[in-house]
Formats: sequence, structure tokens, C-alpha cells
Amino acid sequence: MEEKLSKETLCIHAGSELIPHSQSVVTPVYPASSYKYRETTENTYPRYFNTINQKVIVEKLCALEGAQDGILFSSGMAAISTTLFALLQQGDHVVFCKGLYGGTYHLVTSEFEKRGIQFSFAADHSTEAFSAILTPHTKVIYIETPSNPLLEILDIQAISQLAKKKAIITVIDNTFASPINQNPISLGFDVVIHSGTKYLGGHSDLCFGAVVTSSVLKERIYALAVNYGGSINALDCYLIERSLKTLAVRVEKHNENAMILASFLQELPEVKNVYYPGLKSHPGHEIASAQMHGFGGMLSFELATNSLTQVDLFLDKLRFIQPAMSLGGVESLICSPATTSHATLSQQERQEIGISDGLLRFSVGIENSQDLIKDLKSAFRSLSVLAHVR
Repeated sequence: MEEKLSKETLCIHAGSELIPHSQSVVTPVYPASSYKYRETTENTYPRYFNTINQKVIVEKLCALEGAQDGILFSSGMAAISTTLFALLQQGDHVVFCKGLYGGTYHLVTSEFEKRGIQFSFAADHSTEAFSAILTPHTKVIYIETPSNPLLEILDIQAISQLAKKKAIITVIDNTFASPINQNPISLGFDVVIHSGTKYLGGHSDLCFGAVVTSSVLKERIYALAVNYGGSINALDCYLIERSLKTLAVRVEKHNENAMILASFLQELPEVKNVYYPGLKSHPGHEIASAQMHGFGGMLSFELATNSLTQVDLFLDKLRFIQPAMSLGGVESLICSPATTSHATLSQQERQEIGISDGLLRFSVGIENSQDLIKDLKSAFRSLSVLAHVR
């Protein structure tokens, strides 16, 4: 695949050179679990992550992220856990950003101590906060930006430069941004992880994850991945590849709608806070503008009430915006982080990272933006929270 092609073109055509001779314009589905071996240089097997259907997707993601190689997993958490345990061993130390995704936080706090891996969380998102907790045993820095669910922004390049001085491997969960909006490898990061269940799949019907990185680090991760067995089947790969072909156009619409909805919400007096890096009022707006190509389809907003009962009543009144888990689909989804993504944290732990009971995470879909605004207005009216909104 030629370099410097647009992302729209790469979404559709990257990886097509790997397809065996065929008259089809789409990748044939090879659902086999058994492959002939005598005339090949490597043994093909789904658990070895090397079938054609798997390879085509990895090639496409590598082209979009500017990576050398990667692995496709059966879930985002399979990608995260395999990567971290491949890069860390007993006696090592890892630094995480503040406000880590709840699933990753639970993995770290419940499993790392058993393996003799030490960990620390940065006090805030400044590079100084990361530098302050590095030790001689720190082997990995792991971040998310934008973060889940408060859309906080970290300076990817500054953290990368800090890590390189200490020969520390940098890992980023790039799920919220997608490879259309942000490419951390070009900013110096070593490993990029995606929960493909979200924007890469994009239709709320797939569960998978991906890791892209250098060829050297891919081999380290691969060695453990084969043992853990978190591979994915050919039929899901077919759907993933089909979804990726529309990734660029979908994300463009997500970006556009989220900006409109964030601007609308921040004008409502009964909405306490709106968290969206595209807003000039967002504390990370300047950094986001420098390192992102678009601000994404995710935002969060905090109602004036901290009553979960009132939150539930508000959600009940929505028509098109669906209260549901996950994010990144073509349909708009909304959820209460206190009762979903961060439910495994105690209330005190949630408060410490700024997640109130009145916080709602909004995955803005690709519907007509004015229809979404009407839906929100109707829900507010029904609660008499915004009785004056017309």
C-alpha cells in the first residue's frame, strides 16, 4: 500500500494486497480451523493470529495508525491485559494516568499484586505528575486520552519524550479518539490499543480489540497472546473489515454532531458541566487541538442533580438517545458511569476521580443533530428541569 494515502482510502483499500488471487472485491471468508502446512513457511491457525481474515484487518489498522505490525484480539480487555502482562514482569513498576477506564483499573488493582507488579497512578494529567512517580523499576507508562468518561486530555508528545529519556515503553488506549482523530505513534508512543467494540466496529454488534506497534514489541506481545488464546473467528473478522471501510466517514459525522451537542448543552443553566475537548472552555482544548485531527464523538455532561433517581427519570424520557452500555455506534447511546463503566469502583473512588452520580456519558451517534437536540429538550421538559426550554 502506497504511503501518504488519505485515511478514507486506507480504510477501504489497505490490506487488500494480502488477499489471495480472487475476482471478489471483498476479502473471502476463510472459516477454517485447520490449514495445510507442508507448502507454507508458517503454520496457519486462528489462535496464532495469522489467518488471512485476521491479517487484512491488522494491515488496515497499521496503515491508519502508522504502525509496523499488530494483533487482533477477541475483546479490548484481552488486548489490554495481554499487552501489559507481556511488557511487565515480577518486580517491574508501571505508571498509569489518573481516571483510568474502570475495566482497566479493576484489572490493575485485582491482578497486578498477585504477579508482583508494582503500579502507581499519576496525581493529575501533567507531565510533571508522571515524572514525580517514576522509579528505577518503571518499565511502562500507560495512558488514555481523551479519558473515559471525563474526556480529559494528556500531552502525548510530552509524555513520550519523558519516557524515552528513561527507556520506558509507552502504551496508549486510543479507543475514544479512533485512528481517524489521533495517531499516537507519530507523536512518539510505542504501543496503541483499541477496544474495537466501539468506533472500529461502529454498529454495536461486535466485540474485539487490537494492538498495533513496532515489529519488535509485537513479537513480545504475540508470544503471550498465543498462550492466552484471545483470538477471533473469521466471520467476525469479515464484519470488522466491512465496518472499517466506513470508519472515516462515520467518525467525521460523530465529530460534527458531538460539537453541536456539546455547544447546545453548555448553554443550559441546569447542566452543571460539559466535558468535550472541542469546546474552547475545556482545559485541554489547546493540547487536543494540536494532537487530534478531530475531537471525537464522545462527551459527558453533569446534571445539576446528584440524585441517581432523577438521573434515571431523565434517561427514561429519552426517545432516540438510548440508555445503553458501550459507545461508538452509529446510534446515540447514553449511560451513567456510576452504574455502568465505573460500577466496580466505590463511591469514594469515583468521587476522587471526579465521577459524580449526576454525570452522564454521551456517545453521540450519526443521526440528525437537530433531532438529538429535540430529544434532549423533551427529556428535560418532562422532568421540569428545563421547563423554559422551547
